[in-house]
Amino acid sequence: MEELYFAGGCLWGVQEFMKTLPGVVSTEAGRANGSTYNTSGEYDGYAECVCTQFDPTAVSVEQLMDYFFEIIDPYSVNKQGEDVGEKYRTGIYSKNPKHLVLVTCYLQAREDADKVAIEVLPLSNYVKSDDEHQDRLTLHPNDYCHIPKNILYKYKDE
Repeated sequence: MEELYFAGGCLWGVQEFMKTLPGVVSTEAGRANGSTYNTSGEYDGYAECVCTQFDPTAVSVEQLMDYFFEIIDPYSVNKQGEDVGEKYRTGIYSKNPKHLVLVTCYLQAREDADKVAIEVLPLSNYVKSDDEHQDRLTLHPNDYCHIPKNILYKYKDE
């Protein structure tokens, strides 16, 4: 199994969507690239993200990127839907340099590459979110989500 960390606004919706994708084995809500190793205290520069464990024989990094683009506004800086702030920025993070090369090539091959505002960085720090944020929309389906439900659950039964 391999891991990619997807930041695409509020992590509740990103996790709910990612866990339904073919080839995704597990997901965990968390914080990427902040400066502390816990969830208490002041904002430390993290991006809300979802650690996505996937089977590379069932889904490629490029296919995961195709899916990711279904749920984000790739041109928006520090904002997805009604969620505004640095922690809601879009990004892809990995401990595996090969993943970052694949993501960068994917983005550069897009016709709109010059407009895309997705940071692609090595994962330098990851903190699991508190339990109340894990699988939030599964447990509380009527909570707010910036992703329309017809897209959020598009792959649920495949």
